[in-house]
Amino acid sequence: MRDYGKVSPQFWMGKTGKELRKRGPEAQLVSLYLMTSPHANMLGLYYVPEMFIAHETGLGMEGASKGLRRAIEAQFCGYDEASEVVWVYEMAHYQIAERLSPADKRCAGVQNEYNALPENPFLGPFFDKYSVDFNLTKKRDSGSPLQAPSMALGSQEQEQEQEQEQESSNSKELLVDSDAADPFAQSSASPCPHQEIIAAYHELLPACPSIREWTPARQKALRTRWAEDKSRQSVEYWRKLFAYIAESRFLTGRVQGNNGKPPFTASLDWIVKAENFAKIREGRYHKEGA
Repeated sequence: MRDYGKVSPQFWMGKTGKELRKRGPEAQLVSLYLMTSPHANMLGLYYVPEMFIAHETGLGMEGASKGLRRAIEAQFCGYDEASEVVWVYEMAHYQIAERLSPADKRCAGVQNEYNALPENPFLGPFFDKYSVDFNLTKKRDSGSPLQAPSMALGSQEQEQEQEQEQESSNSKELLVDSDAADPFAQSSASPCPHQEIIAAYHELLPACPSIREWTPARQKALRTRWAEDKSRQSVEYWRKLFAYIAESRFLTGRVQGNNGKPPFTASLDWIVKAENFAKIREGRYHKEGA
């Protein structure tokens, strides 16, 4: 994590700053966050799920999605949903310099940072924009076509969802996706620290069911989610995920159950099921009243 990030007064008074102001406070807050995010690098090209933006700005998924969309409209940044990578177009100029001489050792640092980036569709455009200014020599291919940021999701059919999830929660054994054919099951990912993740779950989600038995099937599901994406291979990622889940009234038992049923609460084995994990990351359970 960087010790600091540079933000020029032009952020508020420049052309792009004025465009952000026109688009509302969410756009301004998300843009300022992207400049100073703990996940950012000096390139302004980095991995940051919307979930992180929502949690760390306090905007929630809907506000974060709105702010990100408006920031894109103001041509402040681009965002790719598939890779969850943002590119703040002018950030490298502010964080590094307008131009570096070929003898400047920072050129090698910029190239190394660029080489280490995950696959994303901004790799080629970034090189084209900055190769002359920073004396870059090796261009990488873009990973996928550019995409717009996710729009606010449609209304949640809460009653049907809650009945389905409550029935699953009340069953004797939660079903866990079989990953027998999962290419990640035999990956070279770092070992999954089950006990540390379980401890973080208990600490940050005290209202959710306690884990008393971590069966082989549950271990397999968590290990698969861990190995699917390198960015998930740290306890800090899971702590942020659990803190984000804690903001959902539905997932933490603060929504009344239907037909006299108790409120639903998300257990760790439920969270790491593939479909549930995807829905959480998409903000499906963080709508108002949900």
